[in-house]
Amino acid sequence: MNTTTHLRFLDRLLQRANTFSRLAIWVAGALTLASALYITFDVIVRKTLGFSFGGSDELSGYAFAISISWALSFATLQRANIRIDTLYQKLPTRLCAVIDWVALVGLGIFIAYVTKYATNITLASWTRNATANTTLGTPLWIPQSIWLVGLIWFCVVLAVMLLRATTALITGDLPRVRQLAGIRSLQEEADAEAVAGQRFAEEN
Repeated sequence: MNTTTHLRFLDRLLQRANTFSRLAIWVAGALTLASALYITFDVIVRKTLGFSFGGSDELSGYAFAISISWALSFATLQRANIRIDTLYQKLPTRLCAVIDWVALVGLGIFIAYVTKYATNITLASWTRNATANTTLGTPLWIPQSIWLVGLIWFCVVLAVMLLRATTALITGDLPRVRQLAGIRSLQEEADAEAVAGQRFAEEN
């Protein structure tokens, strides 16, 4: 596989990862919305009819953790994570590219440790047949497994991003490094808002 074919292959992987992550974030958003609606319904029933279905706080906690783990990959692919750019904007382009690459490596190392920790927790819950100390008595390995798979997927996405950013840095394709791991410019933020506004106007 020559260099050009290798880069095209990585770009296709990133496109597919972006497509799947976009779908995942819609599901995660729906899960969060369903959790909020269930809590609202439970509160209304409790106030008006005097009883509760129960489990709203527990289920919402699961939904929140799962939603976050599955949203991380899309947020990173879209460069939506927060970084302080006061000095960044004043640095040379090549140095910025190196900083972007180092930031991506640092994120990858951190998430790898988090994923390892989550794996240990999930395996412990599975082997001990642990259940939640609540009225529902939920087997903890079920929500933890879904949470863990989201983190594993994020590790996969980060690995592909880091591989592509590394090849771009080595070949001197600095704009591609910024596109993958850099901070969004004000123009990019404005363009994204304009596209979102146009899409909202078309749908309504």
